Amino acid sequence: MSSYNAAKGAVTNFTRSLALEYGSRGVRVNAVAPSFTSTEATVELEKSEAVQVAFRDRLPIGRAATPDEVAGVIAFLASDDARFINGVNLPIDGGLHASNGQPNFLSLFGPG
Repeated sequence: MSSYNAAKGAVTNFTRSLALEYGSRGVRVNAVAPSFTSTEATVELEKSEAVQVAFRDRLPIGRAATPDEVAGVIAFLASDDARFINGVNLPIDGGLHASNGQPNFLSLFGPG
């Protein structure tokens, strides 16, 4: 995981640097950081019940992203609606970044 995490950090900092460098020229630079996304490449992995349970437990939204959900965010960032967004690394993660690592106590003990 150290190589993966180092690469993610590099993308985040590179995005920020490019945004600072080219923003005055009207160029916006943003990145997206999707979490687990259901694609042809993940079909075999998704057959595992253990993988399904792990993602349901970890992601507040309870499932993997779809390619269309990721594409929609990218389309938004490329649109005029996002013309003042620059230098961000936008997570598309179903709420994963909102987690503090604790279990979802509401799902364990709350109304269900």
